[in-house]
Amino acid sequence: MRASLIFLGTSAGIPSVERGLPSVALKYGRWILLFDCGEGTQRQMMKARIGFMKPMKIFISHLHGDHVFGLLGLLQTMNLLGREEKLEVYGPKGIRDFLEAGVDHSIAELKFPLKVSEVKGGIIVREQNFKVRARKVRHSIPTFAYSFEERERPGKFDVEAALKLGVPKGPLWGRLQQGKSVKLPDGRIIKPEQVVGPPRPGLKIVYSGDTKPCQALLQLARNADILIHECTFDDELAERAEAEFHSTPSGAAQLALKAGVKRLILTHISTRYRDASLLAEQAKKIFPETLAAEDFLKIEL
Repeated sequence: MRASLIFLGTSAGIPSVERGLPSVALKYGRWILLFDCGEGTQRQMMKARIGFMKPMKIFISHLHGDHVFGLLGLLQTMNLLGREEKLEVYGPKGIRDFLEAGVDHSIAELKFPLKVSEVKGGIIVREQNFKVRARKVRHSIPTFAYSFEERERPGKFDVEAALKLGVPKGPLWGRLQQGKSVKLPDGRIIKPEQVVGPPRPGLKIVYSGDTKPCQALLQLARNADILIHECTFDDELAERAEAEFHSTPSGAAQLALKAGVKRLILTHISTRYRDASLLAEQAKKIFPETLAAEDFLKIEL
């Protein structure tokens, strides 16, 4: 399944000229999965050419304004454009009251179904090809990190072995790749394990929300392909980060190393850092596969 990550907003607290407020979009097949929705997210979606009509699920990490104030504007835009597809929003306790009050006073009537779910943890979404898991992390108010987990992919198809066994190219190959045995014209039964390798792990992407490094996030991030981790302060401000339940480059990098992730992407960057290369450099000393995100960074997966 084709997938890509687009960082719509990478600032912390307030926007800057270069950075919008927190939001990351995962395009996966026909789905748009949006993680946080800071003020201005709808405009960032327009600039990134992310449509408003596609099947969409939105995951809010916590109710601090920089992560949630864009929701009502997004709903208004969808409403005015005539969206009909159901929209699903997930978040901590209070997200339902926030949206109900905002819709009642600002939009009056939505023309599309809106499902709002207050999460407590565990698997909160199950679709045919993926699931989303929530885990409470350590911030100054109730906050959740989220893990997108693709189902196992079929093993690699061994073309040479199939031809050697006399399986003609065509529909029979497809059936074998789907895990089904096939019968050849000569009566022989070919089983999938004869031509298909062991299942391969699916894509795993973890979004931290705002948090200090913690055991819960470490467990959620185990063996992730990508860990998107907040990085509000540099290492010299470690005491402030600890007091405000935020993270530093070294803290995020140590967690990524312990979790065995493949790639670390830093976001939620304070406006004091116009150039985020300092943060990336500090993290790379511990975890070399680190990147500091900027708005509209796109990663093909």
